[in-house]
Amino acid sequence: MRNSRIGLATASLIAVAGLTLSGCAADAETEAVSTDSAEETATTAGDTYEVYALLPQGNDQPYGTTYLPPMEAKAAELGINLTITNSEYDGDKQASECEVAVAAQPDGIILWPALADTIRPCLEAANAAGIPVWITNADVNPEDTELTYGYSGTDSYGQGAASAEMMCEFVGDNSIGIIQINGLTGNSVATLRGNGFKETIASTCPDNVEILAEQPGNWNKDESQIAASEMLTAVGVENVGGMYAADDSMVAGGIDAFKARGLDPKDYIITSIGNTFLGNPLVASGELMGTVFQSSSWDGENAVVGIYRAMTGDTSLGRDDDGSVLYMPNPKVTIDNWDAADVTPEW
Repeated sequence: MRNSRIGLATASLIAVAGLTLSGCAADAETEAVSTDSAEETATTAGDTYEVYALLPQGNDQPYGTTYLPPMEAKAAELGINLTITNSEYDGDKQASECEVAVAAQPDGIILWPALADTIRPCLEAANAAGIPVWITNADVNPEDTELTYGYSGTDSYGQGAASAEMMCEFVGDNSIGIIQINGLTGNSVATLRGNGFKETIASTCPDNVEILAEQPGNWNKDESQIAASEMLTAVGVENVGGMYAADDSMVAGGIDAFKARGLDPKDYIITSIGNTFLGNPLVASGELMGTVFQSSSWDGENAVVGIYRAMTGDTSLGRDDDGSVLYMPNPKVTIDNWDAADVTPEW
């Protein structure tokens, strides 16, 4: 349940008291968010809003490069002036950027947490100042949701679960051992994807898939190649029949580790998340058996949809009863649909 601070679309926006809004997750397969009502409201009211977007990446990473333009376009459409920061996944830097944002007393804050475990002071400061905070891409820890208006982005646990479901399906009645490459330690997306994968394996095919070892790859291809190579050595190449990586950059690094040992990735069951420009060709070639599509453009646009709702109280843009959660669709991608129009890579 999120303790929402809903601002009225008036000059007294930031003085509005917080009110409680119960939230339940929307279905990840629902239709895209309609913005007609928001556009009409913004056009009619003629209001302009000041919003800080505290992000951990920007044009320095592929995802940010395709996340930012839709974010900026939707902000212009809804009369929002954005001030965008990039903490480069440094929790201390993001904390400082949050202090600056709160001191500026904007109408709202969009927050993509660099590290979920360090973000509570930022949320408390914004909450005390009456500034609504909308979380994007990586949700906060459950105990911190009461300090935010809502969340838009992936169902990260569900993504990990979907990758595990594909793994179980591909393995069938066979039994294999696999290695697992996780994201950045302490990052909520990494934690949720890792748990979603492991817990789904445990509940769906525990007799068929055994996770022999896991290491963080820190969302980095080169580091993931090293991590995979170390795990292959530690558990023995002869005992490994597959691999899971929490995103396509890391799975590409893991696949390179297999190739460096003279192993053909097509002989292994490998799944991932992203369906990126790196991952999609690997699916097409058969080196990656399955991944989960993620839309960076949806992510950037709906971060603005969320904060607009938080500032105005507009509930017409939501996917659930109260509008506190907007989950992007995340279809599975295999050799059967890798070239379909609705899963065209974006980053």
